[in-house]
Amino acid sequence: MLSKLGYESMDAFIGETVPPKIRVPVSTITNASIPALSESQLRDRAGELAGENKPFKSYIGMGYHTAVVPPVVLRNVMENPQWYTPYTPYQPEIAQGRLESLVNFQTMVMSMTSMDIANASLLDEATAAAEGMVMAYISAGKKKRTFFVDAGVLPQTISVLRTRAKGFGINVEVGDVSSVANDSAHDADLCGVLVQYPDVDGAIKDFGAVTEKVHSLGGLVVCATDLLALTMLKPPGEWGADIVLGNSARFGVPAGYGGPHGGFFAVTNALKRKMPGRLIGLSRDAAGKPAYRLALQTREQHIRREKATSNICTSQALLANMAAMYAVYHGPDGLRRIAKKVHGYTQVFKSTVESFGFRVVNPAFFDTLTIDVTGVVDHAHELHIASQEAGINLRIVDDKHVGITFDESINPQDFLTILDVFSSVASAGSVTLESLEQPTTSSIPPDFERTSEYLPHPVFNKHHSETEMLRYINHLASKDLGLVHSMIPLGSCTMKLNSTSSMIPLTWPEFSSIHPFAPKDQVKGYQTIIKELESDLCRITGFHAASLQPNSGAAGEYAGLCVIRAYHESRGEGHRDVCLIPLSAHGTNPASAVMAGLKVIPVEVHPDGNLNLEDLKAKAEKHKDKLAAFMITYPSTFGVFEAGVQDACKIIHENGGQVYLDGANLNAQIGLTNPATCGGDVCHMNLHKTFAIPHGGGGPGVGPICVAKHLTPFLPGHPALGEVSTSKIDAVSAAPFGSASILLISWAYIKMLGGQGLTDSSKIALLNANYMASRLAGHYTLRYKNGNGRVAHELLIDLAEFDKVAGLRVADFAKRLQDYGFHPPTCSWPISTCMLIEPTESETLEELDRFCDAMIQIRKEAEEVITGKQPKDNNLLKNAPHPIDVLTLADADWNRPYSRETAAYPLPWLREKKFWPTVSRVDDAFGDLNLICDCPSVEELASS
Repeated sequence: MLSKLGYESMDAFIGETVPPKIRVPVSTITNASIPALSESQLRDRAGELAGENKPFKSYIGMGYHTAVVPPVVLRNVMENPQWYTPYTPYQPEIAQGRLESLVNFQTMVMSMTSMDIANASLLDEATAAAEGMVMAYISAGKKKRTFFVDAGVLPQTISVLRTRAKGFGINVEVGDVSSVANDSAHDADLCGVLVQYPDVDGAIKDFGAVTEKVHSLGGLVVCATDLLALTMLKPPGEWGADIVLGNSARFGVPAGYGGPHGGFFAVTNALKRKMPGRLIGLSRDAAGKPAYRLALQTREQHIRREKATSNICTSQALLANMAAMYAVYHGPDGLRRIAKKVHGYTQVFKSTVESFGFRVVNPAFFDTLTIDVTGVVDHAHELHIASQEAGINLRIVDDKHVGITFDESINPQDFLTILDVFSSVASAGSVTLESLEQPTTSSIPPDFERTSEYLPHPVFNKHHSETEMLRYINHLASKDLGLVHSMIPLGSCTMKLNSTSSMIPLTWPEFSSIHPFAPKDQVKGYQTIIKELESDLCRITGFHAASLQPNSGAAGEYAGLCVIRAYHESRGEGHRDVCLIPLSAHGTNPASAVMAGLKVIPVEVHPDGNLNLEDLKAKAEKHKDKLAAFMITYPSTFGVFEAGVQDACKIIHENGGQVYLDGANLNAQIGLTNPATCGGDVCHMNLHKTFAIPHGGGGPGVGPICVAKHLTPFLPGHPALGEVSTSKIDAVSAAPFGSASILLISWAYIKMLGGQGLTDSSKIALLNANYMASRLAGHYTLRYKNGNGRVAHELLIDLAEFDKVAGLRVADFAKRLQDYGFHPPTCSWPISTCMLIEPTESETLEELDRFCDAMIQIRKEAEEVITGKQPKDNNLLKNAPHPIDVLTLADADWNRPYSRETAAYPLPWLREKKFWPTVSRVDDAFGDLNLICDCPSVEELASS
């Protein structure tokens, strides 16, 4: 490969690819600084640290439960690379299985909540609540700024709300929500309220009067709830909620020390086109066959940029699919049985501990009790000590109250153990199962009992044996292209190997069953992994400190900008609110800046793709009194290392701003340069890109930030950590360490590669991209390169010429690539006429050549259209992709000027290894005009 590029050594190649003045010393990242472990050594080390965790039986609740993952879902979805290696379904023809499953998720949420429409998941419950708050603010015309939060809302949610509210100038007021209905203090400025149903203490409250009052004022009622509880509770959609949200992890997703967990979000019809996040809708393909696709994609912040009001980039597709499969497997009857079991245990516990002398504060409940210990023990701490000795975690509410939450994992022996704790401190004597009285009625008030049906759709009522469930899961998986099939050369997305060795510890119970609010002495293994990962990320980036809390790349951008704003405020410069962003920056940057309350001003780039330093200098000086930040992606999204990056950062610092260096392209930097050397003050890293966490078909992701020393005091805090520093920003995600369980994957990735391996990976990524650029040269126009003719880790090819002479657009090339068994590169971004190609370091030379051969062959097919051998409106590219049902049309129906063989097998190797798209090209516009986002009912299936 080096020879083809004209180099005798890797060092010579790197010397002409990465600007010398930003290179770091070779000694920066080596096996001495980050020692490399073999796979077996890593497994031993992970096992040692797992042993330092204590997976106590958790009754803490607070939005987190010990989920029971059906083994058929654990093995065939969570642990199956056919489910966890695909990318976000922007190419629906090769993602129909995952899309169908996400529609199942949406349907499940809609049915359980009785709302009109639901999205395909958000990051977690707390960030979903923040999105609901912003929707209320926007729906009120941005004129009313008070958002009232009931005191019964989860504390982590309130913390995230406070962070988000600051960027929009929203006033978050926390208190007894009934006061909204009973006085007029908030009438003039109220945009909405948030309630928890049941609340953090387990209480089931009547929000009818509040709902009526808020609606009369033109505000929105946002309700956080629990899907399992809604099998027995009257759903929020039936008592007037406008937005319903929560955490779907209870449906078969491990606790994992806080995540990843799929947040759900549902709204009324009036709000559906303002709803954040991704939405899957039904459309049709070119042959009129039903097909799913992402609906209303113009809401994506890559497209809307500074006009976006949400920065949801990574959803939680893999976790949403697990939750959907849980509902499919159990069905409505199974879910009801589980709910009755949980509620029954809670009822028996209440009556039993009350016989010991304790008093339950909340008479109406589903699974959570708040218990007054006054008169039985002097202090709630006595119960805490006794429970710890029994291997149990309770929620210590305050000196006089403890909380206890039951879930599906409870069994008779667990139940006796927890009862023994309470009986022992009350000196009440032991109890037996036989002595316990079984409840005869529900503890849910009659007015709040669910009477409406849920999940009547066929998909939730036919896959209840493991055999049928297994077949359904694999049937859907067969429709999706992932890394198990071929390379996914998506520019800026870094679709690399997700090694099996790094994935194995993920499902060990010592890691998967830990509650995020567990005491620190129970999570020493996790704490070690977190500290080591933070240390390694700081070494890699050149920065001083890290926060692993942001649970997506976009959340990392947002968190980093919030840190910058807090820094300015600490210096009495809170008025700094201008953010300069070049046109070559990553697509989520402008949206994240708006979310942080900053005003976005674009900076021009030169025709060669390099940042226009003159324009940057002029705008930095113009806004020097209000300049807060400069956001730059490096290497740029145009696929080049800009030699003037340090000069750009110097300009910003001279004018009082801070530099945010987007880490989306960090895979090109490790061991060669780093964000600190380039001049940055803060960066985020996409652990689902550079550090090999699987993309999961559209999520999970993790976007931790690293910062320079002067920004360290402002990193996010979290109520679970008991932090009281006033300088820290509030939480940016529900859990203290974000999607903590999948941090194991990046920790393992770094440990097995070691410093030298990480550096070599970046070198190979650069070499692979330049090799592909060389092979495609002469066939396609390469848009940007440096003065030595080199690109960075990705390349941008421009297809504009084909539209002019043959009417062939980017989408036509992309869809034809599907016939060759490849996922198309990133299309029409960052430039509408381009493809952004990133091979990563994971692919073999054979696979790189296979992709290049496919692109070259498609270029030949395009030439036939240019020369008139094939018509402009009926050719291989315009008609692509070609699923089997099209290729098996009768001869009389085959009206195409090419053979079936050419359509299906344009290159010889496809006869041996062929991935078939399952539908023809999907009609996006039809789906947006006819928005259908749930599963068909029995009646709809019959009529169709």
